[in-house]
Amino acid sequence: MSPASPHVTRAWVEIDLPAIDRNVGRIKQALPPHVRYVAVVKANAYGHGMPEVATRLLQAGVDCFAVANVGEAARLREVGHEAEILLLSPTLPAEMPRAIALGLDVTLNSRDEAQAIERCAAAAGRQVRVHIKVDTGMGRAGVWHANARELIAYVRTAPHLDWRGLYTHFSEADADTDFTAEQRRIFLALLAEVPTAERARLLVHADNSAGLESFSAASPFNAVRIGLMQYGLPPSAGSFLASLRPEPVLSFHSRVVLVKDLPAGTAISYNRTKVLARASRVAIVAVGYGDGVPTAASNRGSFLLHGRRCPILGRVTMDQTVIDVTDVPAAAVGDIATILGAQGTERITVGEFCAWADCIPWEALCTLTQRVQRVYRTDRT
Repeated sequence: MSPASPHVTRAWVEIDLPAIDRNVGRIKQALPPHVRYVAVVKANAYGHGMPEVATRLLQAGVDCFAVANVGEAARLREVGHEAEILLLSPTLPAEMPRAIALGLDVTLNSRDEAQAIERCAAAAGRQVRVHIKVDTGMGRAGVWHANARELIAYVRTAPHLDWRGLYTHFSEADADTDFTAEQRRIFLALLAEVPTAERARLLVHADNSAGLESFSAASPFNAVRIGLMQYGLPPSAGSFLASLRPEPVLSFHSRVVLVKDLPAGTAISYNRTKVLARASRVAIVAVGYGDGVPTAASNRGSFLLHGRRCPILGRVTMDQTVIDVTDVPAAAVGDIATILGAQGTERITVGEFCAWADCIPWEALCTLTQRVQRVYRTDRT
């Protein structure tokens, strides 16, 4: 797929919406029918753009959404999405009235938090749907598993809390199967103490995209939280994830704004970290760390121009990056440079980009800034 050519922007990402349909369809087909699909759309849908991507995910058949905070949830509500929305992070006291008014599912991480949301709900004369998050070894949000029973007991008796979910989060589902199995064991032991009739009304979830590799249809889990995989990027090299054949949804492009010849010995960009070993033709591309190209890619990465790989020369700057186009004689002002994605038979993958940038795929996508225009490709384009 060739990149589009917006006339009013210097840097843009293209979002292939039909690829979202195909990715969600393959994931849903691989899941048992009773398992609900929780689409994670936090951080601007992993940089892909919300609400446009959220709308497409709903059309593709996801069951509900998960976001990081009340502000993200409010954005979904503002565009008319009435689906269930789960807040994944702890909720600040000042945010609780808005969370209640928006009808969100609130994650509880401590008894203090539960008591605060109970008081707020009572004052509003409302019931709040809540999920209890259990820390089984992540060491981040969630009630520590040894203390979870006390929180569960409180939630059961709080008149304004409607207990709807119990979940945990795996810290190394993409790398350490033994530790993931231990986290799963701790969680399942706690779940087994919940009476069967009560358990039947709970959304029980632990698995993210990486967790699908070890997900069992015979387990009591009835939901999965899918983020990276729906955007076409498997979080690990597991055979099951690879078998789903996810398609990358996002590509990242910019334009050449200047082409010039420089003599051998010329130093390029700040701090002269690159000195030309030969007389060279260079192109200045209108994209930098202010858009999402990290300085770690300096002198390591490449852009695609006319279907050829062109090495980054010197330090990536806020608004511009210099590339070597000596071997691309047709290079000219206005040409499209591809930072992520394909040109002709060449492709720069997110994995390759991350190796240059010393980052993880989630970070590479989420750090695409707001000045990078999102261009949405539909079935008709």
